[in-house]
Amino acid sequence: MTDDRRAELAEALAGVRARIDAACVAAGRAPGEVRLLPVTKTFPASDIALLAELGMTEFGENRDQEARAKAEELGALAPRLHMIGNVQRNKARSVARWASVVQTVDSPRLAEAFAKAVAAAREAGERDGPLEVLLQASIDGDPARGGSPLPELPALADRVARSEQLILRGVMTVAPRSWEPERAFAAVAEAAAKLLVDHPNGVEISAGMSQDLEAAIVHGSTLVRVGTSLLGGRRLASQ
Repeated sequence: MTDDRRAELAEALAGVRARIDAACVAAGRAPGEVRLLPVTKTFPASDIALLAELGMTEFGENRDQEARAKAEELGALAPRLHMIGNVQRNKARSVARWASVVQTVDSPRLAEAFAKAVAAAREAGERDGPLEVLLQASIDGDPARGGSPLPELPALADRVARSEQLILRGVMTVAPRSWEPERAFAAVAEAAAKLLVDHPNGVEISAGMSQDLEAAIVHGSTLVRVGTSLLGGRRLASQ
């Protein structure tokens, strides 16, 4: 079964990489400018291990409890894990124990919670260094979906940049279903460019998923988050 799953993942990975490369060429960009982040939520740690064998080094998870269990199971093999799901402030300490990157910081209060959590985790010997952070940008301003409204991103970026416990890497977004992807990603690209004026190290744009990665790459995405096209239909992590 492991060999079959490895072959299945290898074939899917080659297909997704080819798709990213083609999108980069079509956008006049070098394929190496865009990284692939496999979204492994609901899939077992064994899939992460197999993808690591195939060369992947970073993975996206949505839920603290699930990701923490996978990190513990993988042990020394544990790769860089990105938290790409929304985080409540009272979960910051737990997430700080396993996450290399949190892509969903969307308020000063959450930034402050992570700064305190990282400081405590480092003091307890639970992590080695600061936490890399992406600001989750809300394109349509819908509070139910999470994310910081675009006009509020500069102040949030300044707050993160002031912390010794956090490293600002850039922005993350999900295109609203009611928007054309091209319009959504163009808006985020403009907001990201403005942030770079004061925060030149915040170059990451995490945008684009299985259904819209081509549009995201046209508008400057540096990291596409792909789940279904790579790992197949969702299943329980315990399976």
